[in-house]
Amino acid sequence: MTKKLGWIGLGNMGQPMVTRLLNAGFDVTVYNRTRSKAEPFAAMGAKIADSPRELAAGVDTVITMVSDGETLEEVLFGEGGVLSGITAGQTVIDMSTVGPEPVQKAATEFAARGAKFLEAPVSGSVGPAKDGTLVILVGGDEAAYEAHKPVFDVLGKASFHFGENGQGANAKLAINLMLGVFLQGLSEALVLGSKAGLDRETLLKAIAQTAVAAPIVLGKTPSILADEFPAAFALKHMEKDFGLALHTAKKTEASLPVTSSAHQTYVAAKANGLGDHDLMAVLTQLERMAGLK
Repeated sequence: MTKKLGWIGLGNMGQPMVTRLLNAGFDVTVYNRTRSKAEPFAAMGAKIADSPRELAAGVDTVITMVSDGETLEEVLFGEGGVLSGITAGQTVIDMSTVGPEPVQKAATEFAARGAKFLEAPVSGSVGPAKDGTLVILVGGDEAAYEAHKPVFDVLGKASFHFGENGQGANAKLAINLMLGVFLQGLSEALVLGSKAGLDRETLLKAIAQTAVAAPIVLGKTPSILADEFPAAFALKHMEKDFGLALHTAKKTEASLPVTSSAHQTYVAAKANGLGDHDLMAVLTQLERMAGLK
């Protein structure tokens, strides 16, 4: 494949991912709605485009990493969007988490222009994005997936092809609902421990040695003990993903009772001003409900 890439979206995840691609020697053009976020990458060798259309016209592969389906719709299909600058033979890869329906629509729109479309949402937050240890979940044309493995290999420790467009999104929602439910379970255990008078640090050390130990427990322990939750994966995005998972569950008649219940806690946490904190701030919401804060 060519090394000429275009990247749209320089948020918490996009910035380290672009940095890795530049350091690996890829020719990268970037676009961000807030241009000031793009300017530091010029010093690293990236070009800056003034619109998604301009970016698409100058590269072979366009990659998007944005916060939600509405933003993806804007950068792909809005005025001056990627679709207006794309030509036959190019590839568009969306690495956002937006659910199956938007990526299926996008695949149809780009196929009509003779372009291929891959969805490649990632499992992992800012730390793995910096380290190149994301897990990449791909749906779409298998040949396009194989052609872009050199890109995925720079960004992640593993990538998996799940079949047609929409299946990568479904895999991401399955993994994320497990993450959100697990962290609520961890938070409830800590709330119970606190109410019963257990030392939190000792309880966390004990949990880390049991059958329910997981890397995420060790990863979140420092922020739990400091009671500070800077966003690696914002709680508002977890709440969004729960909603997407439950939408898919309704369509497929999948019963997700625990997910449905956990979603309400995240909805309440977001409503109570915790949306921009890390999703581990669900602990704060549960502590408030328990009268600990």
